[in-house]
Amino acid sequence: MKKILTFLANGQSYFINISRVAVLIVMVWIGGLKAYQYEADGIVPFVANSPFMSFMYNKKAPEYKEFKNPEGKTVQKNIDWHKENGTYIFAYGLGTVIVIIGLFTFLGIWFDKIGLLGGLLTFGMSLVTLSFLITTPEVYVPDLGGDFPTPQFGFPYLSGAGRLVLKDVIMMAVGLICASDCAKRILQKQYRNSPLA
Repeated sequence: MKKILTFLANGQSYFINISRVAVLIVMVWIGGLKAYQYEADGIVPFVANSPFMSFMYNKKAPEYKEFKNPEGKTVQKNIDWHKENGTYIFAYGLGTVIVIIGLFTFLGIWFDKIGLLGGLLTFGMSLVTLSFLITTPEVYVPDLGGDFPTPQFGFPYLSGAGRLVLKDVIMMAVGLICASDCAKRILQKQYRNSPLA
């Protein structure tokens, strides 16, 4: 047991780097998918209802509900609506930003200042994403008029979209851990280079 505890205690810096790799994988994968129609369509409810991002679209919520494309299906009139809305252009930009944040966080393994910025941006992006739990109706199970004595809809019953959003609590924490590690290394370098050291 002592060997395991010693390994875990001594491996913290490696585990923080594994966290950076995890952020890179998630950000590059999810950011890269923003270039595809189904993923761009899928984020519309989040963006359209967000006070931080809705201005990026040309159409107002809840109009998007009439033009949802089921995943894996292409309905041309819906795609045309999304083109007019600016859905795809916004998704390309958002995907690029997400990939860059992931790269910055990952580069914190070698570059403290870039990694600090990446960690802080990961934290900030996660805060915006978590705000969808307040602004996006689709994150909770809708009331479909079930016959159960205690229908399970609304808060706290998260839909698939809501469960996906809630996971950003982990990304928020990891972003802070990565930023904290970079800040610590920056301060250590400053101390070593100080004439009083």
